[in-house]
Amino acid sequence: MARIHGTEDDRVNCPFYFKIGACRHGDRCSRLHNVPAFSQTVLIPHMYPNPLRQAVADKPEDVQHDPQKMEEEFEDFYEEVFEEFASFGYVEEMHVVDNLGDHIVGHVYVKFRREEDAEACKIGLTGKYYKGQLLKPEFSPVTDFREARCRQFDETKCSRGAYCNFMHIKEVSRSFRKELLRDQDDPSSSSSSGSSSSSDSGSEDDGKEMIGEDTDERDTSKASSSVDPSESSASNPQAPNESHDAIGEPAEEKKE
Repeated sequence: MARIHGTEDDRVNCPFYFKIGACRHGDRCSRLHNVPAFSQTVLIPHMYPNPLRQAVADKPEDVQHDPQKMEEEFEDFYEEVFEEFASFGYVEEMHVVDNLGDHIVGHVYVKFRREEDAEACKIGLTGKYYKGQLLKPEFSPVTDFREARCRQFDETKCSRGAYCNFMHIKEVSRSFRKELLRDQDDPSSSSSSGSSSSSDSGSEDDGKEMIGEDTDERDTSKASSSVDPSESSASNPQAPNESHDAIGEPAEEKKE
């Protein structure tokens, strides 16, 4: 049984869900979608606002885009959400799919080194908003993305195009990805350290604000700071207020 689990010969479990964490049949699938109770990988469905999705919906016969602009916007998105994920723990991999199928469009997968950090991410992002999209993170069975990727897309060009059921992973440059991975705080080297410095505490608070923590839950020492907020925003281009608009509180709380 172990040999056929998650394969086409498995008549009980869905092989697509097992390999990719998504199935085009959804709840109507005749096979089981076994959502794991815990995993290193968290899936945030439809988080990436793929500009081609809207372009195809508006004028499918005349899709035009600026590749350089799209690449720059995607790198901004990638960096922003990567730093959000890294605030929960050490990120080993992050993948954004470029597919346009309804069941997989905009999916973002993040694999943590520790399952505990993945759980913290799932809990921390549940109910938050990104660009008006309610985030519904879930554990994913995918931990080895080699089986999930479309080999045709990686090697040449996929014959099924953007509506392929295997992952068409949208890439950033290797140097850019390595820089993000390198800039993380490795928990294995910092686990033995004592209490965090005041600067470290500040950066942790900033990360929490980026995912939309309530202002009354912030550190009391930060709330009583004598620093003028306008001066802080001017000196810090990544001030929490800017990111708060991207990943924030539910709409009813934003109105306040």
